[in-house]
Amino acid sequence: MDHYALVGCAHIHTPGFIEKLKQRTDLKVTRVWDPRPDRAAQRAKELDAQVAPEPQTIWKDESIRAVVICSETNLHEELVQGAVQAGKHLFVEKPLGFAGKDALAMARAIENAGLLFQTGYFMRSSANHQWLKKEVDRGSFGIISRARHSNAHSGSLGRWFDTEWRWMADPKIAGCGGFGDLGTHSLDILMWLLGDVKSVAGDVNVVVDHYDGCDESGEALIKFESGALASVAGAWVDVANPFTCMISGTQGYAHIHDGKLYAKGEAFDGEGKKLSIVEDLPPSKPHAFDLFLDAVTRDDSEARAFLVSPTEAAARSIVMSAIYESSRERGWIEV
Repeated sequence: MDHYALVGCAHIHTPGFIEKLKQRTDLKVTRVWDPRPDRAAQRAKELDAQVAPEPQTIWKDESIRAVVICSETNLHEELVQGAVQAGKHLFVEKPLGFAGKDALAMARAIENAGLLFQTGYFMRSSANHQWLKKEVDRGSFGIISRARHSNAHSGSLGRWFDTEWRWMADPKIAGCGGFGDLGTHSLDILMWLLGDVKSVAGDVNVVVDHYDGCDESGEALIKFESGALASVAGAWVDVANPFTCMISGTQGYAHIHDGKLYAKGEAFDGEGKKLSIVEDLPPSKPHAFDLFLDAVTRDDSEARAFLVSPTEAAARSIVMSAIYESSRERGWIEV
């Protein structure tokens, strides 16, 4: 049975990950560390694990094969570098880095060490996004001219970050606010579909100001190296987000509305005369976190092939950092 460690328990997704870990019979979390001893003790009790007094206790434990890093973002680089030097496979909650420099340093260290890596870009696993990826790669849309992806919820309106998760609304610790937190998922899907980014222009805003000036909403224009233009949205102040994705090309069109995928084009229905619901979808893949556990513990080659690479994770941090810079500078930023 593989042994894991939970390194940092700060992220809002930690409780969900703990439930997934508890359901596994092929692995065991044996140690938990967090800079707050009370938080470490709480999570260790839930996992029937021991509290590690410091990260080095985990790095030195040769029985621990992999670590799950759910710390505050400003602790990522130190923890990731420690895990890499100890030869531990890593799941690191998104975003990987505070900005470009630290994200690249972590990505290079992980890849040079030949370790398995994953981050929390769970949207790739959806059947809708997998279908879009397949059709984009096939060229079914022709020359893609426009795209859009939006990810939003009511976290700020609902005061989700008032207590235990307050650090996530402090950009000095989290590296971003509402736009970066949710928009990074949309950015990942757009870059997964359309490739490298050339330049960005964005604006991030405070809307209801529940968190001392932390941004709660944002939009950005992205110009891809392919020439395609896309927009990305992320927010904590939306009461609904029904239209999540759109792709338009010279030979096809698709959008996702209320979780249903619609498409039009000769490659999709043979005639391309009407917009129709796509029924023949691939099966959804496991959640990003489950894929990591399967890749490490079950040596699942299919799961390994679907992991987000360290370079991909770093690229998202770089582009997101450029969008925030664009908002401050009020202009286009070359990436």
